[in-house]
Amino acid sequence: MISKKSKEAFFNPLSKDNPVLVQILGICSTLAVTASLEPAIVMGISVIVVMALSNVIISLIRNTIPTTIRIIVQLVVVAALVICVQQFLVAYDYDVSKQLSVFIGLIITNCILMGRLEAFALNNGPWPSFLDGIGNGLGYTIILVIVAAVRELFGSGSLLGFQVIPQWCYDHGYENNGLMILPPMALITVACIIWVHRARNPELMDN
Repeated sequence: MISKKSKEAFFNPLSKDNPVLVQILGICSTLAVTASLEPAIVMGISVIVVMALSNVIISLIRNTIPTTIRIIVQLVVVAALVICVQQFLVAYDYDVSKQLSVFIGLIITNCILMGRLEAFALNNGPWPSFLDGIGNGLGYTIILVIVAAVRELFGSGSLLGFQVIPQWCYDHGYENNGLMILPPMALITVACIIWVHRARNPELMDN
């Protein structure tokens, strides 16, 4: 049986304690990689992998890390994992790795990831830490995918490169909204999602 604490570690970040919507973390990459759906999905999966593995590693060695250098140790662990992910992408999906550019490397300083290492992995066992990493990674990825889907659909008329809005719409005067693929609309889209989420969860309004 999964304990209540483990369930909370996994499920809370999906909505109740979502790192983007509630904690307002990871906004920079959320705005930067969501012009289209494919790089957003790849970025999300990369963050899930790095967050889950780094949480487990830090949890396993937490009792041997001197307090004075714990941040350095965390950065080394995360950097090693990010390099592995980055090289994997270069080898197997070079085009997407070019689209993501420096943002994969910047996972190293992602405030969601570093925050969970400090707040959770250093104080809990490997299994709860793994679930916490997966949960927070998924919570982050869900928002990335929603924002990217909205922006690509209305900005380019497609999803994952496949045309979704039918040609007859364009024949009758419909035009793609070029503003949707520009950075300001990423911020506005995220703000709208936060507004809807908090309207549906009024207990979060005090946060």
